[in-house]
Amino acid sequence: MNLLLPYLIIAAKSVAVYLFIIAAIRIFGKKELAQLSVIDLVFILLISNSVQNAMVGNDTSLQGGMIAALGLFIANYIFKFLLRKFPKFGNKIQGEKLVLVHEGKVLKSNLSKSMLTMEELEQATREHGVKKISEVDLAVLEVDGNISILSKDYSHKTVRRAKKVQLSHNP
Repeated sequence: MNLLLPYLIIAAKSVAVYLFIIAAIRIFGKKELAQLSVIDLVFILLISNSVQNAMVGNDTSLQGGMIAALGLFIANYIFKFLLRKFPKFGNKIQGEKLVLVHEGKVLKSNLSKSMLTMEELEQATREHGVKKISEVDLAVLEVDGNISILSKDYSHKTVRRAKKVQLSHNP
């Protein structure tokens, strides 16, 4: 058991870092997941490098790295299981979809909640083949950080239709 203790510590540290990163992404916004700018990409690369030593410490052995990865795989598997089994838990951890545009009108309070700028929303609109926001029937920031755009003349197969979207109008 004494031989296993250092590896159990590595696994526990890895899981702690995993949970910290999930909480940080949840607090700082979904935008970090899918709408990556160069700054966001560099940030994520540096975060991964900065937490590496916190997970494995001075143990740079193959076994130490594999135990850290195993701890992360197990934590991720358990997390995914909990997200599927308990939808309310999933909503707390991942958040909920957020309507950004409804019938051509930007919901400014939701845009603010999403931490997206008007320029980023306009860019996402153009990426979906719609020239102006006023032509957008529905724009939704999905829980995975992607923005789904639906409009009358949008016919690409890449759009995922939202199930039931609750509108949050704040006049």
